[in-house]
Amino acid sequence: MNAINKTHSLVVGLNVPAEVGMSIDEVSTPALIVDLDAFENNVKIMRDFIRKTGVRHRAHAKTHKSADIALYQIEHGDACGICCQKVAEAEALVDGGIKDVLVSNQVVDPKKIDRLAQLAKKARVLVCVDDISNVDDLSAAASKHKVTIECLVEIDCGAGRCGVQWGDPVVAIARKIAASNGLTFSGIQAYQGAAQHIHDFEERKGKIDIAVKQVSETIDMLKAEGLECDIIGGAGTGTYYFEGESGIYNEMQCGSYIFMDADYQRVKDQSGGLISEFENSLFILTSVMSKAKPDKAICDAGLKAQSVDSGLPVIYGRDDIEYIKCADEHGVITDPNNTLKLNDRLKLVPGHCDPTCNVYDWFVGVRGDKVECLWPITARGMAF
Repeated sequence: MNAINKTHSLVVGLNVPAEVGMSIDEVSTPALIVDLDAFENNVKIMRDFIRKTGVRHRAHAKTHKSADIALYQIEHGDACGICCQKVAEAEALVDGGIKDVLVSNQVVDPKKIDRLAQLAKKARVLVCVDDISNVDDLSAAASKHKVTIECLVEIDCGAGRCGVQWGDPVVAIARKIAASNGLTFSGIQAYQGAAQHIHDFEERKGKIDIAVKQVSETIDMLKAEGLECDIIGGAGTGTYYFEGESGIYNEMQCGSYIFMDADYQRVKDQSGGLISEFENSLFILTSVMSKAKPDKAICDAGLKAQSVDSGLPVIYGRDDIEYIKCADEHGVITDPNNTLKLNDRLKLVPGHCDPTCNVYDWFVGVRGDKVECLWPITARGMAF
């Protein structure tokens, strides 16, 4: 499927690493490249799953922060909309053409609440709530701008971050939302983020089993109060098959599946093998910049080219060399057989794809060894 051909008009001087039609060997490094064949296949696999199960998929844009990719997911992956984490991300993506966006996070600062309400003039806007005092502020802003903001009550179903305890606290906030001007109670946010990278299958499944039970019982309590959930949302790349097949969740929020990263390669499936349904499609293209020592090479992708919170990158397709250390602008690679030379290109699978994407201005889309498209990372650096 050769469905990706959009390239934004480029302005000279804006740190553009490539041009359409050039060879991958001509791309300036370090650069963030996307293997379009693998990317498209990953989107298709998720699309087939949601069609089979009948759940919706609200793709999480915090992974890529790109309006172009979000639109592709909606047009080719049956995504009903997107998630993002910050109001600034939502603003950038709505300006890029997205019409249905959930800020899957709390928005409590008055200025940010006002911006969220103004955004609801342009698109369907949803937000998570975990404090009853937040409801009045959201209602006031929605009423001021004559818009409707949809709200999901967030449950802490094991991640230990945002969210109230399941049951009565959820009902209390939902009741308040439903009675407030300018707001709609639309359901529950129940994302078990801590489970996504648990490597053991049974342990990971056990965490989601607990979440599913909590969500199911909370839904029953809401129904008893006459409160229906249009959205029962959660699920990520590491657990989507559990939530998607639970019969309880009706909207998934996967992000990393389009790219994958080195840590997701350590997550096991039921047989004890690695999760294999999705391919690596995101790589840091790097060049060897020094071979002063025969048993090691220095590449140009260091700390400033990636996030290493989930470990160092893995060199794609090579088991004879290893990325072992990095400084600000340098990556150290063992080369015991002295096979590397100056300007050799290597593809690194980042340890954690989401924060790595936020380092770059552009995705360079490649098919085979040719650059096919360039996508700006629309919401790069938009942390508020």
